[in-house]
Amino acid sequence: MKLYQILESQLKKEPNYVSDNGELKKWVVINKAQSFDEELIELLLKEPTVKSSFFKEIAGVTVFNQALFLQFLEQKNYLNDSYTQYKNKIGLTIDGKYLKQRNEVALVWPFKDCVLEGGQSREEDKREEIFFNEILAQDEITQLLEPKVLTNAKTFDKDGEHDFKDFTRDAELNKKRGLPEDTITDNLIIKGNNLLALHTLKKEFAGKVKLIYIDPPYNTGSDSFQYNDNFNHSTWLTFMRNRLREAYKLLSEEGAIFISINHIELSYLSILLDEIFGRENKLPLITLKAGTTASYRSINDCPVNVTEYVVAYSKTSNFKPNSVYRESGYSEDYSHYISNKNDEPEKWELISLTEIIHNKHNCKNWREFKKRFGTNWKQKRFEEMELFAIQNKESVVSLNTLQKPSKTIQEVITKSKKNRDIVFEVVRDNASNIYCYNGRTLAFFSSKFREIDGEFLPSAILTNLWDDISFLGIGPEGGVTLENGKKPEYLLKTIFELITQENDIVIDFHIGSGTTAAVAHKMNRQYIGCEQITNQITLTKNRLTNVINGDKSGISDYEDVNWQGGGSFTYLELKKYNQNFIEKIEEAKNTGELLQIWEQMKEKSFLNYNVDIKKQDEHIEEFKALSLTEQKQHLCEILDKNQLYVNLSSLNDSDFECTEVEKEITNDFYGAK
Repeated sequence: MKLYQILESQLKKEPNYVSDNGELKKWVVINKAQSFDEELIELLLKEPTVKSSFFKEIAGVTVFNQALFLQFLEQKNYLNDSYTQYKNKIGLTIDGKYLKQRNEVALVWPFKDCVLEGGQSREEDKREEIFFNEILAQDEITQLLEPKVLTNAKTFDKDGEHDFKDFTRDAELNKKRGLPEDTITDNLIIKGNNLLALHTLKKEFAGKVKLIYIDPPYNTGSDSFQYNDNFNHSTWLTFMRNRLREAYKLLSEEGAIFISINHIELSYLSILLDEIFGRENKLPLITLKAGTTASYRSINDCPVNVTEYVVAYSKTSNFKPNSVYRESGYSEDYSHYISNKNDEPEKWELISLTEIIHNKHNCKNWREFKKRFGTNWKQKRFEEMELFAIQNKESVVSLNTLQKPSKTIQEVITKSKKNRDIVFEVVRDNASNIYCYNGRTLAFFSSKFREIDGEFLPSAILTNLWDDISFLGIGPEGGVTLENGKKPEYLLKTIFELITQENDIVIDFHIGSGTTAAVAHKMNRQYIGCEQITNQITLTKNRLTNVINGDKSGISDYEDVNWQGGGSFTYLELKKYNQNFIEKIEEAKNTGELLQIWEQMKEKSFLNYNVDIKKQDEHIEEFKALSLTEQKQHLCEILDKNQLYVNLSSLNDSDFECTEVEKEITNDFYGAK
């Protein structure tokens, strides 16, 4: 018996290494071998031939020859013939091992394993991020990312703003969507750092979210992501990685994440998502036509960039998108008309549409038609063919070549080749009949028609090139204005149609001007939006208030939406503590203001355990000699970052002064008794 057969037989004794159809999960074994898995090695040692082939004795110790085992297992022919080991692979190697085999190969950057709080209180802040460079011990990170206390809860509906009462948990709705009956069913807008908000949402919503859409900073050098010039790229990667890892946990097994981005960070974002979601879960890259050259002034940048992208990944292979169609118009592929469709198929007579249009104008051929209508003759003929085809769609057909026909259908196709100009019908029990004509099959134009945005139109299934979504004139959508980065409501409508059903949960943790929430509200999806920037939170609240009151912009007037107003949302904030001091420090204009803040910090803030207040005061003159930026950095560094916001575990700690209302809201959210 060949070595591979012996090895395969031995490995199949472990059920986890065998697929449902009985095949060996070779890559599972490879991953186990790469990490020197004890159970795998024990299994290999039990078979004498395998042991003698992949282990060797050194000074009385049995050593696993990992490199040889992996090399053997990865070859398609398992080295049972005389072919070179490189017959089946092309790739980069180090020390004879492909990069994919090497555990140490990874996308890395400075501060990758740090946590980037990365927050702003105002959109115009172009501050350096003074927190991300701090290397936190694991227990400190755990405390930082604890769920937070909630405060300032309000409910908004058609009657305006109200004090919050309690969270809605609609058991019947949750049953319908396959979620635990006590899942919160309110729409939520949460103000606070989005990383900490994601961690706060985990207990209630982990594994329940169908779609996450975000429009993060693109890191263009001119957008809002300007935290530190020296590490801008690595900072952006850290910022995204921290958040995407938590986003992954929130998605359901059938869920997906869609991220708007441009060309600058596209490739790195894709690699980062490969690491978190798995390359096998990557969905087709969507290209958007987001601009035109109409107002482009520079003559030096060529080609002019008019595209943006949406990167998409599913969480697992359980993901199944909906079929979405777009208006396609008429295609001249539908070139023939059945003049007597009410007769039996074998009696059908096919006439070309060009002949019909030519005859209509008493023209014998295209030359006479061209002479009659001049230079626009092709456009004239196409328009008349289109009108005729739409009016007679049940009898207009295209002649197609069927891909991979069954044996029975192929026999009829062959028969039709030999018997010209006769239609042969193939009757099928569980599918539509097939019509064969001159060696080809007929497809009816009527099969292309579907209801799209309330109209019955010729259509084609959605591709990954979306050039029908206008980014022009979207400023007034929702009745709010965002200077940069506002997305069209129709873009979100398309994504929702592709991924979600009514009542599914969608999250946007870069809520911006509230486009995602507004579209979700109009399309009856439950939404959760997170944002820290005060003016953007205000925009979102105003926009959703407009939506509740019957906003008619954006997608409202689409027939399949027909938005009339109504609904509600709940507004919440993460309760700040040291974050209040961070924001005061950032806003300080001079050293005098910072010294006043220092006095407040000594009395009220939580400082790092190793800060000696007495020594800080003794060296206050040295502090004054620093630049304003250095002074701000120093004060931020000595604050305990675990206490930026109030942790759930500190809810009843008197030092944090949580009110009874805050305790009630927080306990309700987390389902505490």
